[in-house]
Amino acid sequence: MSDKTINVAMIGQGFMGRTHSNAWGQVNRFFDPPIKPVMHTVFGQPAENPEAYAAKWGWQHASTDWESLVKSPEIGLVDIVTPNFMHAPPAKAAIAAGKVCTCEKPIAGTLDDARAMAEASIQNNVKSFVWFIYRRCPAVAYAHQMVKAGELGDILHIRASYLQDWGVPETPLTWRFIRELTGSGAHGDLNAHIVDMTRFVAGVEVDEVCGAIEQTFVKKRKKLTAMVSQENVIGGTQGAEEYGDVTVDDTVLFLTKFNNGAVGSYEATRLGAGNKNRNYFEINGTKGSLKFCFERMNELEYYDRRRPSGVQGWTTILATHGADHPYIRNWWPDGHLIGYEHTFVNMAYDVLKTIAGEEPTIPLATFNDAYQTQRILEAALICAREKRFVKLDEVR
Repeated sequence: MSDKTINVAMIGQGFMGRTHSNAWGQVNRFFDPPIKPVMHTVFGQPAENPEAYAAKWGWQHASTDWESLVKSPEIGLVDIVTPNFMHAPPAKAAIAAGKVCTCEKPIAGTLDDARAMAEASIQNNVKSFVWFIYRRCPAVAYAHQMVKAGELGDILHIRASYLQDWGVPETPLTWRFIRELTGSGAHGDLNAHIVDMTRFVAGVEVDEVCGAIEQTFVKKRKKLTAMVSQENVIGGTQGAEEYGDVTVDDTVLFLTKFNNGAVGSYEATRLGAGNKNRNYFEINGTKGSLKFCFERMNELEYYDRRRPSGVQGWTTILATHGADHPYIRNWWPDGHLIGYEHTFVNMAYDVLKTIAGEEPTIPLATFNDAYQTQRILEAALICAREKRFVKLDEVR
């Protein structure tokens, strides 16, 4: 057992704060990281009652002053879980103070902030990571390993979608619908995940965005009369009949060409009725195909074109075998399924391994990696708004 520790400060609370608090609290129980995280301090606004949050989730201290917190010599790792517009200020301050920095996705509300964060991390030689946690599903991690081993051959097609249905007209005007606070709607929130996930699994990079649609279906929503609670996606208290403008997209769809000649399609929406969290991809290659859907996160579907034609068909892999599937050996026996929260614990483990100079189980997304994903998202918006093909080299 390692006796090395690192004090963690978490900036933000709410829904993502719960997932991260659980991860930092559980990683020492299920894994044996070379450095042990200590849940030192959580930051929250005074109205959020960070002292109560700290007591509930196992943080030793609470703070309402993030600027002093990220500079504190007691803190070694700063974990940012705030709304998107508040990612850049604490991240840049933490990096300037030499702290390891982890941040929720998308990395920032704007491309300029994303670039500044990535450049700061590189220039200061500070380790930085973004919580693209779907990489940490054992089925997705195994898909990455299969493609890397050549099981799909040359990649030809990538199609991905992330469909949710909570953005109905009755949903109030939370921060997720206000551009100044979030940067973008379903595009930044959901397309960010599937762009990162398919780049990670397929190992190819977008060269050009060849067509895109950006649409806002619900133009106005009821305002909130109380501070938004992030305990769920909707949250907050609605005003009587006072409405405000929605300033982000409800859906964005776009087409891509990749640097190896493959083609792709991406779609994100918050108004896909019947889809609660349908994070999906299908990748077709010259030797076979893979399919994944997060609503059945323990399963990976595989089609092998090299088998005799009479027995070709989709194989459903239950990715719960500890000897083969990443992370599973630290959880439960075969067939005992894991869930959403486990992906955060898996990532916390890999972050701690990397801090200690060890290789992660599968690659982590750095700030620079997340900036590359944000360039693709920006290219899609330019394509939709200017109605033209956009080379990724144009977007910096």
